[in-house]
Amino acid sequence: MDIKTVRFLAEYNGIANDKMNALVGALDEGQWTRKFGGYFNSVRSLCNHLYIADFNWLKRFSLLRPFEYIKDGIFQKEIRFGSHAVETVEGYLKDRAVLDGYLKRFAGEVTEKDLGMNLRYKDSGGGDHDQDFGLVILHVFNHQTHHRGMVSIYLEEMGIKNDYSNIMDII
Repeated sequence: MDIKTVRFLAEYNGIANDKMNALVGALDEGQWTRKFGGYFNSVRSLCNHLYIADFNWLKRFSLLRPFEYIKDGIFQKEIRFGSHAVETVEGYLKDRAVLDGYLKRFAGEVTEKDLGMNLRYKDSGGGDHDQDFGLVILHVFNHQTHHRGMVSIYLEEMGIKNDYSNIMDII
């Protein structure tokens, strides 16, 4: 992993989320909460999971060193996996945009030295990890891509055309 790739992935992540969220923002309450067959069984539950995961990864990243973004008040709270951080479409859209800004700030603060280090952290189940920081960053952005794909499937099932995740559009 290198700095250029980290910053590119943060930029792509924001663009893909903006495109996806333009469609999510048009959903009514029934579509937002409609149940499907996946583990995260609605657009709301997928968006909630993505928000909570990214929020917690941004907090974990600060275990490597004291990044500047982590000093902002938003990170003083705890959001546990399995909780409901986002309930409404409007609330999600507002909070997601803020979080994507923090992901970009994080990417701007990462150094080559950081990428050569390991991140030691506990996962949501309490398990200890000691992993290559660059590869952990790659996982975070890949996790977003995976779940945006699930949102895409749910939108298709509701008859909503979408094509918001093509990374080639920004290369």
